[in-house]
Amino acid sequence: MMHSVQRLATAIGILCSSGMAAPCHAEASLRNETQLQFALRSGAPCCVIDGRSEMQRKQRQLPEALVYHKGLKINPTATVVVVADSDAQALAIANTLASAHPGKAVFAVEGGVGAWEAVARALDADPPGGSASHFVIPKNTCEQGTPLQELRTSPK
Repeated sequence: MMHSVQRLATAIGILCSSGMAAPCHAEASLRNETQLQFALRSGAPCCVIDGRSEMQRKQRQLPEALVYHKGLKINPTATVVVVADSDAQALAIANTLASAHPGKAVFAVEGGVGAWEAVARALDADPPGGSASHFVIPKNTCEQGTPLQELRTSPK
């Protein structure tokens, strides 16, 4: 038994020294529209970081986004999303934030501000088939008569 533990420890040591072991913290990743919609469907990001140039920010503003600058301090409570002028720039900023906050999900948006706006619209949209404003659950699917329960949603 002890010999097996020693062999395992040796193997782990070799992997770590050769750089083949998995990192201890999550790294940032570049995500396209579909991947972002899937990743964010369970909850909105805690913050959107705008790493674009000042000219680009003035031309196309992102409401509620934090403007990135070196030394930006955030307290990520959920996923962080980074938008920049290029995919490489977004990923570089995302990696900087991910290294400052190990274990937090940080996504760089592939396709820039246009892609992020499409994702935001999709996340805000009604689900396929629309949202029910008035829905009736009958007593039995084969029976006619008064429903057991009526569900209503309040208007947005």
